[in-house]
Amino acid sequence: MIQGGDPEGTGGGGPGYTILDEPVVGDYTRGVVAMARRPNTPDSQGSQFFIIVKDSPFLAGGGYTILGTVTQGMDVVDQIVTLPTANDDPGGQGGTALDPVIMRQVTIEAP
Repeated sequence: MIQGGDPEGTGGGGPGYTILDEPVVGDYTRGVVAMARRPNTPDSQGSQFFIIVKDSPFLAGGGYTILGTVTQGMDVVDQIVTLPTANDDPGGQGGTALDPVIMRQVTIEAP
């Protein structure tokens, strides 16, 4: 997955407020966009989100609210996930991007 939305760029920042959890509807499959939150901490969503690049059923039950699905630009997501990172994630799952990517345009459409 790739994760973004941290206004500090540290991976641990937020907007200064939290959003209440919503029921999770759907599965964590390739292209899904969901809210990031602190593990095992209800109602801790803020500005951070993630995009799934490979089906991730292990996330089920984690309470990560699904916002929608990438409908165009998944090729860009695939490029982002291959960029070098500091590999500072204790789980060895990636880490902070050495050259962070900035989303300059995002279009959100109602279903």
